[in-house]
Amino acid sequence: MRTTPSHILVVNGTKVRRPVFLLGAPHSGTDLLARALRRTAAFHVTMGRPGVVRTVYAFARRPSIASERGQGAARVLRDAYAHSWQVTREGCGECPAECRELGRIGADGTCGDPRGVQRFGDATPDLIYSTDVLLDAFPDAQLIQVIRDGRDAVAGMLTDERCLAWFRPGFANLDEVFPNPFLGVEDVTERLRWPRAGVAVKCALRWRGSIRLSARLRAQTPEEQLLTVRYEELVARPREVISAVSDYLGQRISRTALYGVHYGGVGRWQDELTPKQITQVEKVAGAELTRLGYRLTDRSSTS
Repeated sequence: MRTTPSHILVVNGTKVRRPVFLLGAPHSGTDLLARALRRTAAFHVTMGRPGVVRTVYAFARRPSIASERGQGAARVLRDAYAHSWQVTREGCGECPAECRELGRIGADGTCGDPRGVQRFGDATPDLIYSTDVLLDAFPDAQLIQVIRDGRDAVAGMLTDERCLAWFRPGFANLDEVFPNPFLGVEDVTERLRWPRAGVAVKCALRWRGSIRLSARLRAQTPEEQLLTVRYEELVARPREVISAVSDYLGQRISRTALYGVHYGGVGRWQDELTPKQITQVEKVAGAELTRLGYRLTDRSSTS
């Protein structure tokens, strides 16, 4: 665990200690764990508050901003959360739809009683690209990363206009940032093929890049600060996974929080991806799929 900072953030009269951040590739299932935490009275969990989103994507799309600013980047992120975690009608009014869908919105428009909040957390998409800044800002943070079959993640991305928007010429920033962790483009060949690549290929590159970041994070982070959850296990054995999360956080998480929740199907890619798309995804990310234990349909795709 990193050295505790001299700056202690206080939100709603509560010191922010051991905040929890949920990480994963797009459509990996971090929102399910966010829902479980959100419905636990001791936690105040946000997702996609505007100030945090702007900061996270600035660092994600231009990593040099964070590296060049050093502790200044950590301060910017800490300030963003100081505003985002405020439990007020005005603050909670900034919550996007996906944050409100996590539940626990009171009649007064806020998402909880600030007097009962003991821990803070966030599940804003694409936090995986800002982990170094997160740990600089909150050295005692606890991270939970969710891993899901990349083919299912790609199937989800292909139906998500917000994910697909990053591939448009006006958003893709390969001319300014290369290698590009956010887009998953790491070598010259991928860079040259990018303009003509199919959308499934671009989604697969994003998933692969996120998984490689997750592997590096696992190798560099103490066990007490990082828990890895498999989406497939969360769906099949929610009580067991939530129990493990509770033990990791040292806080009891409601085991019934996910009852009645619609899960994106495990293995949805078999019905939603075309044979060509399956081949494309496995060719791009076959090595990572295999390392994580997901069986390929075409073993030759990793050659």
